[in-house]
Amino acid sequence: MLRTVLIANRGEIAVRIARACHAAGLRVVAVYSESDRGAPHTLVADRAVCIGPPPARDSYLSVPALLAAARATEADAVHPGYGFLAENASFARAVGDAGLIWIGPSPAAIATMGDKLTARATVEPAGVPVVPGTSVAADDLDAARRQAAALGYPVLVKAAAGGGGKGMRTVASELELADAVAAATREAEAAFADGRVYLEKLLARPRHVEVQVLGDAHGTLVHLGERECSIQRRHQKIIEETPCPVMTPALRERVTSAALAAARAVGYTSTGTVEFLLDADGKFYFLEMNTRLQVEHPITELVTGIDLVVAQLRVAQGQPLGFGQNDIAPRGHALEVRVYAEDPGASFFPSAGPLLALREPTGPGVRVDSGVAAGMTIPVEYDPLLSKISAWGPTRGDAITRLIAALEDTAVVGPTTNLAFLLDILAHPAFGRGDTHTGFLAEHFPKWQPAHAAEEIAALVAAVSAQRPAAHSGAGGESKLPTPWDTLGAWRLGR
Repeated sequence: MLRTVLIANRGEIAVRIARACHAAGLRVVAVYSESDRGAPHTLVADRAVCIGPPPARDSYLSVPALLAAARATEADAVHPGYGFLAENASFARAVGDAGLIWIGPSPAAIATMGDKLTARATVEPAGVPVVPGTSVAADDLDAARRQAAALGYPVLVKAAAGGGGKGMRTVASELELADAVAAATREAEAAFADGRVYLEKLLARPRHVEVQVLGDAHGTLVHLGERECSIQRRHQKIIEETPCPVMTPALRERVTSAALAAARAVGYTSTGTVEFLLDADGKFYFLEMNTRLQVEHPITELVTGIDLVVAQLRVAQGQPLGFGQNDIAPRGHALEVRVYAEDPGASFFPSAGPLLALREPTGPGVRVDSGVAAGMTIPVEYDPLLSKISAWGPTRGDAITRLIAALEDTAVVGPTTNLAFLLDILAHPAFGRGDTHTGFLAEHFPKWQPAHAAEEIAALVAAVSAQRPAAHSGAGGESKLPTPWDTLGAWRLGR
């Protein structure tokens, strides 16, 4: 009987999982590093345990510390969220060996799909088309030159393990190949402790389309439609939407069938995402499978009404999903943006530091998944994601309009954010037409800078000022309640 879930993560995803657990009547244990003491994800939990100093390797990536926290709090299960150890098969096995329930797919499925070379070799016999590429690691430079020439430039050098754009380099000619292989190998070794890389043909202007799948241990495996995630910076998504604007019923049937075939090839259970590249001719190719809850899962929940975390909890306890493919009826359109503490005008440089004030949007069809609060400090050690803002509408145009309004109603004072950048993307005519691809930002926003910095600062100050409690004046007419505007002194925005 599942009673207590330890969430081996932080930030917005830990908050989101905690809320689902509470809705299911389960107790929640949060873990935190010393730099996350008092963070929102620790406050929504029933218990919170410090697991180490700020560096992730000593805290959120420390398997012994996480298992010790589970034992100390008598947790029954571990939910990994996304990132950190979510796709680490060794961690999943360690959780099971400790007598705990792993809320996710089997370690075998994680290991198979977590290695891109093995994943390609697994899904191709199942009839899933793969991007033309090499089937062995490109550790021999002479062999890599021959392989790249056979594929035809441009090519991608990609890490065999991990994801998130790490260990990936674009190569336009043979002159760039040696440096690209060396750089990708170093980055992959540092990020995943696995320096193997391979080569893949670089497709021209593809869309990045992924399919959400969900399976239980009773033989039910369903898809919940597709998401388009083509708007990316440094191979990391910042805007996602569902459904894909150019998806026809016939193409959707082919893509989702391929996704289910890939999942069946590893006996998949729990939530997962099969990712594809879709070219202008309607041909699609398997890219990878993420064996975890995806960052952009809220938009699928908005259009299907299915809570993916609750479904994970059911599957982990051996229960059936309780619905089949014919019961899933997506409606409307939804988009999500990722709000980062970073400066898009300075090569997306992270912007850590105090979060002085915050206003998050509300309204019909608007959803906010947040992991921050005013008064906290954004740490330098972790991904600078602050929150995800999603909007649903009956049509794509309605959803875009709602999302723009939601972003305009958002105020963050302290760290520099990408809010203005996101607004410019959503307002771009090509985005409005659905003319998107993975090179969209490079094509339309190669050297983006905020247009009206002074006006934006004034708007932020006005927005946050409007939230102040009504002042109680004394006889002299002065407020007796201190406010940040009275006490912060010569504070500065951004840098």
